[in-house]
Amino acid sequence: MKFTIITNNTKVSQKYNNKYCVKFMENDYLDVLIFVRNKIHEGHELLTHPLSGSVKPNETPYKSVIISKTKEKLDTKSLAIIEESIITAKKFISIKTPKKWNNNILEDFMEIDFELLNSGIESMTQFNK
Repeated sequence: MKFTIITNNTKVSQKYNNKYCVKFMENDYLDVLIFVRNKIHEGHELLTHPLSGSVKPNETPYKSVIISKTKEKLDTKSLAIIEESIITAKKFISIKTPKKWNNNILEDFMEIDFELLNSGIESMTQFNK
């Protein structure tokens, strides 16, 4: 299965840039979700849930999402999921502004996002063998 990883996590980008199509963004969590939504409008399908894991959008600055590499017609299920995810992220961010974490904690958040993405990739590649 061919897919594209959308991420603002340098660890994800460095690990997978030569293996998969990776779009690295130097933006925040919400910007990643909005970019993914725009790609879904173009016909890409959402392959991992944008709010995977138990880390809330106002706790971590990192987010990686997998979408289809090819475009088809608009997938309304993907669109509904990403729109609801954006609403949820905005709600959490408005309740409590994300903290400015030190580098050690930022590395921990990168690792959590990386492992969640890695798990999604493993599931997809095993399913499509």
